[in-house]
Amino acid sequence: MQTKSQNLISPTLGTARTITSFHYGPGDGQKIYIQSSLHADELPGMLVAWRLRRHLAEFEAAGKLRGEVVIVPVPNPIGLNQLLHGQLLGRFEANSGHNFNRNFHDLAALVAPRIEAHLTGDVDANKRAVRTAMREALDEQTPHTELESQRLALQKLSYDADVVLDLHCDLDAALHLYTNPDIWEEVEPLARYLDSKASLLALNSVGNPFDEIHSFCWSDLRSRFGERFPIPNGGISVTVELRSQHDVSYEFAEADAQGIVNFLIHRGVIDAPAAPLPALPFPATPLAGAEPIVAPVSGVLVFRAKVGAFIEAGEAIADVVDPLTDTVTTLKCTTSGVMYARHITRFATAGLEVARIAGAKAFRTGSLLSA
Repeated sequence: MQTKSQNLISPTLGTARTITSFHYGPGDGQKIYIQSSLHADELPGMLVAWRLRRHLAEFEAAGKLRGEVVIVPVPNPIGLNQLLHGQLLGRFEANSGHNFNRNFHDLAALVAPRIEAHLTGDVDANKRAVRTAMREALDEQTPHTELESQRLALQKLSYDADVVLDLHCDLDAALHLYTNPDIWEEVEPLARYLDSKASLLALNSVGNPFDEIHSFCWSDLRSRFGERFPIPNGGISVTVELRSQHDVSYEFAEADAQGIVNFLIHRGVIDAPAAPLPALPFPATPLAGAEPIVAPVSGVLVFRAKVGAFIEAGEAIADVVDPLTDTVTTLKCTTSGVMYARHITRFATAGLEVARIAGAKAFRTGSLLSA
């Protein structure tokens, strides 16, 4: 195992932060990149990363790693330092208000203008050429803020990975994941091993989140040049939402780490007997089919459905109780699907999105992600 450090731009006099990455296995096979808690207040993934490191150390010592696995347990040291009255504020950078998981460099936009002359009829050579162009383009970027340097450091660690797993969690949720429909066939085993209750597919949800900039680049290049040159899925990238913010336990961490290990065995990165593929609880659905359930009024929020449950269209999701007027407003869904996430608050303001249902039919356009 090798430990590497990336220094970030110092935002103020007398301060300095570093991103630490742990590299297991040889560099001549597949490369797997796994990071946790990019939103620094989403801590289940950090415990999973800790457990994964122990597994990987054992596999490495036994000579069973057939590729490089990079683990970045703390990709957002900026967010981890944002505490206000004891509350960790890790989703948005305090200085700019930017979401830590948005506005990464658009690899497709950087690579497309320079790659055509280097493409051939050899799919493996094209993969190498695209990755070379990615590296060159990223090396040309000059960050001006600590946040920009953090984004760039993470992209330089991950741009050439065959698989990118970005471990997050939601406020209150069942385990679910987001990925690109072009790569679903390769991601489905991961969804099975993790017992994902919802798998949400989008080619470009808008906003350049971390996982999406990896796989979208290959999809975009294929749409531009695929009729003349073979372009592979060179980056299998997934956002894994490890349930709820409060679901931090050794039991969950071990189960999730083992699910990822099983996936790496399935891909041939770890030389060990493959576990049978479990059934997928629910089929993948388009992210554009996810229905947001919005409270039209304010009041005490009382949920009538649990996360991970399949909800039929017209079924009650929650009540909003107004203790001043004795009014109870029942919120219902208009589409059938799994309620994969809901808000952690129990007081609704008018216009608050309180839950989401994974519907099978796409109907939304534009930006598909929450803030």
